[in-house]
Amino acid sequence: MRAPVLPQRHLSRRRFVQATAGGLALAALPAFAAGMLSTPPTRPLVYGHRGASALRPEHTLASYAKAIADGADYVEPDLVATRDGVLVARHESNLIETTDVARRPEFASRRSKKMVDGEWHDGWHVDDFTLMELKTLRAIERLPTIRTGNTMYDGQFQVPTWEEIIEFVAAQSAASGRVIGLVPELKSSTYFSEAGLALEDRFISTMLAHEYTRRAPVEIQSFETANLKYLRNKLGKRANVRLMQLVLGGDVRPVDVAKAGGKLTFGQMLQPAGLRDIAAYADVLAPPTRGLIPLGADQRLAKPTSIVDDAHQAGLLLHTWTFRPENRFLAADFRDGNGENARNEAGSVAEMRRYIETGLDGFFSDDPGLGRVAAG
Repeated sequence: MRAPVLPQRHLSRRRFVQATAGGLALAALPAFAAGMLSTPPTRPLVYGHRGASALRPEHTLASYAKAIADGADYVEPDLVATRDGVLVARHESNLIETTDVARRPEFASRRSKKMVDGEWHDGWHVDDFTLMELKTLRAIERLPTIRTGNTMYDGQFQVPTWEEIIEFVAAQSAASGRVIGLVPELKSSTYFSEAGLALEDRFISTMLAHEYTRRAPVEIQSFETANLKYLRNKLGKRANVRLMQLVLGGDVRPVDVAKAGGKLTFGQMLQPAGLRDIAAYADVLAPPTRGLIPLGADQRLAKPTSIVDDAHQAGLLLHTWTFRPENRFLAADFRDGNGENARNEAGSVAEMRRYIETGLDGFFSDDPGLGRVAAG
């Protein structure tokens, strides 16, 4: 039986989630046509940034578990490739800040400087390690002087693979009785392609090999453009998949554009014509939070920009990144007097609520439990 087609562009939060669980069984999802879309969500989706990275070392199963327990709608694995071509979750190719590799004498000779995304990085790079070697390392807290409580978990967890994360989230979904989305970011696609470790086909084959990611919500993000266009071409308009174009601003060019000698900047992408171009291959625009409401000279929130309305007029959802609960990351409006590294839960919730008032459709938070409170 053919499902009816609704005219609006966006699959609503409720229908997007119900289509993959609850009101409609997972088994029924393939019947949904790409055109069965509804209005944007009635409340914003909460994305666990690298899991619950304010409370556990980022990109560990413990961080994803905490995010899920605290109510995240999606959890985020940033994906990079090992020397033998396995996708694993790290925020970048360099392992120095998030693993104990610098303390491992057996890998001392692997230290190197590499140009990644236009910048030199000195350290140990994931593409110089096989998966077996990488699994001998242990995760550590990236911000030990700020998130001192997270250091108690140093050394407890391995670096998970994309496949392990899919299976873990599927298990958490089955245990909790709710569908949990995945919002993977393909990191440094141009760099890994030049290293002979292109991410895209590896990503697709793993995603399509798992029942959960064939049907549950998957939102794929990148700061580059060519990889998203490639994914759209390969995946088509799948009912459970969205593509998210991450953006900065100003005269900065996406890495793939710069590498190809192109002139397109993020600033141009945020103009009406640029947004229409994005909408031809992606579903979501994702600027940084201060792109929605910038900071004034006094570090307090200034007047909101038009970016949420502009994105919606172009047919895009608007998600933003990233809210963090420590005073040092908050606008001055919301800081308390407890020191710049102190957790400020009330201030973080208040800041997120101010941004939610702009009409955004989703947001990333290092503490998705507080994001859940803010979003309702």
